[in-house]
Amino acid sequence: MKIPIKMVLGCSAGLLSLGACATKGALRNGLAQQQAAIDLTRAQLDSERIARLTVENAQRSDMQRDVASLRSDLTGLRTEFGTKIAEVAEGLQFVMPVHFAFNASTVRDADKPALDRFATVVQKHYPGSRVTVEGFADPAGSARVNVALSQRRAESVKRYVTAKGVDGSLISPVGYGKTRLVNRTASRDMAGAELNRRVVFVIETPAASNVAKMTASTGQ
Repeated sequence: MKIPIKMVLGCSAGLLSLGACATKGALRNGLAQQQAAIDLTRAQLDSERIARLTVENAQRSDMQRDVASLRSDLTGLRTEFGTKIAEVAEGLQFVMPVHFAFNASTVRDADKPALDRFATVVQKHYPGSRVTVEGFADPAGSARVNVALSQRRAESVKRYVTAKGVDGSLISPVGYGKTRLVNRTASRDMAGAELNRRVVFVIETPAASNVAKMTASTGQ
C-alpha cells in the first residue's frame, strides 16, 4: 500500500515541530537551572560578605574599645603618678616615680600604688610582652658597689610586680649603677639624690602592637 506524499510531509512537519518544542523546552529548563545556580551562588556570596563585614565591624569595635581603655589607663599613670612614657628602640619606656633610700633596695610603701597600677596595665594591655626593669644608683660609692646595689633594686621591683600577677619569666632585672644620672651632683642625703636611685621599665612591644605603641608614646 502506498502512503500519500502529503501524509508523509505532514507527519515529518509534525515530528519537526515536536522536536523543536522539545529543544526549546530543554533550553528553557537549562537556562532556568543556570539562573538558579547563579542565584544560589549570589546568595552564598552575599551571606559570606555579610558575615565577613560583621566580624570586621566587631573586630574594629573591639580595637576601638581596647585603644580607648589603653589611653585611659596610660593617662592615669601620667596624671596620677607622674609616669613618663616614651617610645624607644626596644619598645616603650616607663619612667616610674619609684625611688629608694640611700644604700637601700627595699620597695617603699609610698611607691607601691604606682607599681600596682603598672602591673595592672602590663597584664591588661601587654600580655606576653617581655619587660626589663632597669635599676640605678646615685653617684656615691664605687661603680662595682653601685652596679650590685642597682641590680638588687631591679630584682626587688621584679619580685613586687610578680607578686601582683605579672609573669616573672618575662621580667629581666638589670642594674646600671650610677650611669644615666638624673642629677649628676646629688648623692646620699642631698636634695634630688633620690631621683638617681630609681627604676625604669621597658616593655618590648611587637609589631602587632603598633596602635597601642603609638597611643602610649604620643599620649593621645
